[in-house]
Amino acid sequence: IVLKLIPSVVPVIPFHLKFTQGEGDKKESVLDYQFSTHDLVCLGLCSTVGVWYIMKKHWLANDLLGMAFAINGVELLHLNNVVTGCILLSGLFFYDIFWVFGTDVMVTVAKSFEAPIKLVFPQDLLENGLNASNFAMLGLGDIVIPGIFIALLLRYDVSLKRNSNFYFYATFLAYLAGLLLTIFVMHVYKHAQPALLYLVPACLGVPLFLALVRGDIKSMFQYEDHPELESDKKSK
Repeated sequence: IVLKLIPSVVPVIPFHLKFTQGEGDKKESVLDYQFSTHDLVCLGLCSTVGVWYIMKKHWLANDLLGMAFAINGVELLHLNNVVTGCILLSGLFFYDIFWVFGTDVMVTVAKSFEAPIKLVFPQDLLENGLNASNFAMLGLGDIVIPGIFIALLLRYDVSLKRNSNFYFYATFLAYLAGLLLTIFVMHVYKHAQPALLYLVPACLGVPLFLALVRGDIKSMFQYEDHPELESDKKSK
């Protein structure tokens, strides 16, 4: 994402960094990395944000790092079928409710642990600007876990070959609506809320209901991402 923001006036000069050990036939590569000037600019910008967070612990730097971790999490983690996604989200639905309403452990850890494991939203931004100190929090798990399920639905849309990402967009909008509802309830009751209490029904209910109405419910539950890899694992 950062690379796309670099202006085209910055020339793209390729570099190749390579370290080897040994000689002759015993020579082996220790490090073989290719990069460009755009990668160096990206590294400089990201390092600046990292140093800013370490030195100041500013909420904006925290959010930038948190969003970067969340995006990488969605890219690296994959669900291979809808059934697995339903089980995962359903289990975390009850898990989140218990640890937020049943105990104060999760809220205490989230408030006391100084690391970009959450996104913070300043509630007094209009009064204090960037120096805001009263925050609402959203854990990265509340972004990544629904995110990998929504990403699965995008791949399901592609597999239907209808030139439409209907289920992806519908579920994404449902996720945003659930997030807004979480923030609204948090402001009304002035109490920490388990975000998955609102996000899971939105992310599961909307696509499953729409699939039932459109007659896709069977194919949705039968869909498997990379089924050939699953068959290879079973054969081994």
